[in-house]
Amino acid sequence: MTEVAVATLAPTIGQAAACRAVGRSRATHHRRHRISPPPARAKRERRAQPRALSADERQGLLEVLHSERFCDVAPGEVWATLVDEGTYLASVATMYRVLRERGETGERRRQRTHPATVKPELVATAANECWSWDITKLLGPEKWTYYYLYVILDIFSRYAVGWMVASAESAELAKRLIASTCASQHVGRDQLTIHADRGSSMASKPVAFLLADLGVTKSHSRPHVSNDNPFSESQFKTFKYRPDFPGRFGCIEDARAHCQRFFGWYNFEHRHAGIALLTPADVHYGRATEVIAARAHVLMNAYAANPERFVRKPPTPRELPVASWINQPDEREVAAQ
Repeated sequence: MTEVAVATLAPTIGQAAACRAVGRSRATHHRRHRISPPPARAKRERRAQPRALSADERQGLLEVLHSERFCDVAPGEVWATLVDEGTYLASVATMYRVLRERGETGERRRQRTHPATVKPELVATAANECWSWDITKLLGPEKWTYYYLYVILDIFSRYAVGWMVASAESAELAKRLIASTCASQHVGRDQLTIHADRGSSMASKPVAFLLADLGVTKSHSRPHVSNDNPFSESQFKTFKYRPDFPGRFGCIEDARAHCQRFFGWYNFEHRHAGIALLTPADVHYGRATEVIAARAHVLMNAYAANPERFVRKPPTPRELPVASWINQPDEREVAAQ
């Protein structure tokens, strides 16, 4: 009787209400009246995305990415280099997607992960406001022989303002490098902060006295925490992970010649992801606005030629960050204060 009552009431008040009215479980009613097996769904043919690159365009993009010029360059840098030259092939996301389909993305070397740590709170909103410096070892021609690379980096522009290769780690050498770099960059009193870890040269009295004489504020990492000096560590990684970096250097002159080539590339050719894919020299010497405007012109021409490939809005180049931080304060901590 309940099945008949549900069937009578359902067209008027609905099946769920009819089941409640007669005290019948809706699941039981559906189970007894369902069609078994359920009808097969019609298969829909997958349509090609109208905005997708054609097969020829994808192949051309892969040939560019695989070329000798770009085979060891990140897609973001490839995009920036081509756009600066007046060529637009695809977005950075499309480059990654095409490479991912071929299994050509991912880290090439084993990486060690470190837990997040609290870092000193330093900020730079222009060049020559905050520098980071450190020393790294370079393997010499024989076991237990090393050369020492000193690098001073501007954290806002990522420009290597000073570097030196020496046969020893020395506070006096560090003092000379800092003094000459401050002079070449025309650093005034109370203008600059220099951050470093707590190595013997960094925390030495000669360096401390020099910084006091120059009116430069010094800052140090916490003990045993390498991540407190992230800009220098990242720059050393870029230096040592380049394809042309040798395992060992035959002599100190070889090391200096290699560094001369590297820092020429790093300062004037390398499109840095942290500064809107601009070169450090463009940012350090105030050419960023001009380069970004030229990129915007190229992208608008690309949009005018193929507007259907840009879904939400016309493409725009990245903007240069207004500030660069070492340990930017958390918004909740600022609000609590």
